[in-house]
Amino acid sequence: MNKQIKFDIKNRVDFKNNIDSCIGTGRLGLALTEEYLKELEFVQEEIGFKFIRGHGIFHDDLSIYHEYEEDGEIKLEYNYTYLFRIIDRFIELGIRPYLELSFMPSQLAKGTQTLFHWKANTTPPKEYRLWNRMVVALLKNLRARYGEEVLDWPIEVWNEPNLPGFWFKGDMDEYFKLFKETYTAIKEYDSRFKVGGPAICGVNEDEWTREFLSFCKRFNIKPDNITRHHYTVEFPETVGHYDYSKLEDSNMRIANLQATRDLVDSFEEFKGTPIHITEFSTSYTPRGVIHDTNINAAFLAHQLSHLGDMNEVYSYWTFGDVFEEKGVPRSLFHGGFGLVAEGNIPKPTFWIFSFYKQLKNFSDVCVNRDENSIILKSDSGYAGILWNKDEEDFSADITLPFEDGNEKLEYTLITKTVDEECCNPLKLWHDIGEPPYPTKEQIKFLKSGAYPLVRSDIKRIEDSKIDISLDVHKHGIVYFELRKRVFTPDRGYNYDKVITAHNK
Repeated sequence: MNKQIKFDIKNRVDFKNNIDSCIGTGRLGLALTEEYLKELEFVQEEIGFKFIRGHGIFHDDLSIYHEYEEDGEIKLEYNYTYLFRIIDRFIELGIRPYLELSFMPSQLAKGTQTLFHWKANTTPPKEYRLWNRMVVALLKNLRARYGEEVLDWPIEVWNEPNLPGFWFKGDMDEYFKLFKETYTAIKEYDSRFKVGGPAICGVNEDEWTREFLSFCKRFNIKPDNITRHHYTVEFPETVGHYDYSKLEDSNMRIANLQATRDLVDSFEEFKGTPIHITEFSTSYTPRGVIHDTNINAAFLAHQLSHLGDMNEVYSYWTFGDVFEEKGVPRSLFHGGFGLVAEGNIPKPTFWIFSFYKQLKNFSDVCVNRDENSIILKSDSGYAGILWNKDEEDFSADITLPFEDGNEKLEYTLITKTVDEECCNPLKLWHDIGEPPYPTKEQIKFLKSGAYPLVRSDIKRIEDSKIDISLDVHKHGIVYFELRKRVFTPDRGYNYDKVITAHNK
């Protein structure tokens, strides 16, 4: 099957590429482990995200909040030893925290409900004045250590309060109270901090968003951003330790995001307020086996071509597989959320993020966007991504027009291919017996099959255009760049002679 891609050189398509705006992580306490930091360093070197959002900044494992009795009086103190250690390392890696204010310290909690293997307390505070005091103290201490840049670190109040497990009884009124108290305390301390919510996920999202905006309107609260989550699978089937899900229609999920944008804009007071997707992926479980596949990457390639249309920030959940919501992972490929598996093995989805970052570095002038491709133009040439979500193999015949029809100019075509044949560490792992705890040699072997297939060619302009043809296999992705070639051979070096002279 052939697909023809042609466009006018003067085309301009509205395309906002916010690929590096934020990345997700598990609870922040995991950043104290060596493997976590190795994975984050690898991701930052290849992609480089601006912010990182994780749960549990107030969870007991970071040990921030402490009540103690002295002379018959209950007093408070705060401990930032672990938090500062984590943020110091983040900053060394070129990333800053997106401050999700969760979960409740056990000494401050009104109840005992907990969630996850690591027992996150998901109940309101016993006294809001103590919660507010803790939040403001956090911001003051962050500012004292890291300076005025902290004012630019986004703040989100809680996580998924519309789900009863994440917020006691999914109590809407109580969450709105939490948001109002937190927002007011922060803004009274310094109105320049940017505070958002309600961080909802899936269930009754239209109702929650509408009621949240109505509440804010009633109390003259102006959130600096509206936050939500975005997952794209049906309810999973659980088999043993693993969750199997069917993908929903990609365009339907994009329309769902646009509906949120339209809903926010329907309130005159909040029209144009930025929307942050503070979590997105395909499956919403840390044992969602689709995460490790080429299917995941190809599906998200299409999603990423549209997420910037209505969202200022979109944060993939998560950068790495060090994650413990349902316990410590039992095997190398276990359906973890991460872009990379243990040992810094990049999954296919890692590369679609890398490719979109390369597009961002290449240009911001989009000349073509359709169901299978995005193409950008710069003074040096063209770059683009093609994907095949679930079709039969196809060849894309692409005509790239040029205003300068100088046929003496040479261009270098580079392609990077990720598909089930050439970049599929999951299949390699399966074929060698699915070792749950691979040896160093096995890790090295799996990494060798986890990188794109790279090809190159030299092209010249003919009739003010260059025609290229790229094969895109089912569940495959192809990144291409066509740039002006600068040829600087050394005296006496002849490439053609090098590869032919020895055969005579």
